[in-house]
Amino acid sequence: MKIQKGRIHRSVNGKMGIALCLGLLFALMCLSAGVSLAATAKEIDVSVDVALEKFEKEVKGAKEFLQSAKGVLVFPKVIKAGVGIGGEYGEGALRIGGQTVDYYNTASASIGFQLGAQAKSVILVFMQEDALKKFRDSSGWEVGVDGSVALVTLGAGGSIDTTKIKDPIVGFVFGQKGLMYNLTLEGSKFTKLDKKK
Repeated sequence: MKIQKGRIHRSVNGKMGIALCLGLLFALMCLSAGVSLAATAKEIDVSVDVALEKFEKEVKGAKEFLQSAKGVLVFPKVIKAGVGIGGEYGEGALRIGGQTVDYYNTASASIGFQLGAQAKSVILVFMQEDALKKFRDSSGWEVGVDGSVALVTLGAGGSIDTTKIKDPIVGFVFGQKGLMYNLTLEGSKFTKLDKKK
């Protein structure tokens, strides 16, 4: 700290300050949410069932589409909160052949105008075995770094046109009012959880 002509000047590295704020905010979010974020394996599985039922009900062809997938990663409830600086967190399950094989969390941070909190559901569908294997073998998989996720926007009638989907990993994001558009999952990180069934 330097005192110069009656003024106090602080030299703070901008990036360090932002990183510190992000870390503190995310820690406070996790602590304040506490137990509700640490769901049991059974609670996650029940929530995943509900999210998949909603997806299949709202989107024509969703059931057949999911049956053709190599794996499906479902986060029934991803909470986004913040004031200026925000963060997201959610827990979900990876299913192969309709059975849960692993549990994961998703987390990301963002800077920009934001106020309040919102919840959404995220479904990632692995269409290729190689993409699924790379995801499962990673210790922490980040969208935009370790692979890309193509967010699907549905055509008229809300149906999936499987002939146009060529991406190895496709994603769907649902809010309270249904499928959400103009979103990105860039920067979202997925980490395997140790949950006992």
